[in-house]
Amino acid sequence: MPRYFFHTFNGSAYSDTEGGELAGLEEAYREAVQTAGEILQGDGVDFWTGSDWHMEVTDAAGKVVLRLRFSSEELMGEAP
Repeated sequence: MPRYFFHTFNGSAYSDTEGGELAGLEEAYREAVQTAGEILQGDGVDFWTGSDWHMEVTDAAGKVVLRLRFSSEELMGEAP
């Protein structure tokens, strides 16, 4: 099974040095979304005050196969 690595960047780089063996790219999609959701949930309020961040999923050769981008913007008090 192929191994995928999930690296995050939010002003600092956090490299996934272990990765995980997954059945293929479709499973890597699901894992990336789930992992990103867990990170966002754990960040809580800090996500709203932080910089934009992204996750890059690479294969065992280091090639980026997926990129997820996240940003937040508080619009409280602004007209729709």
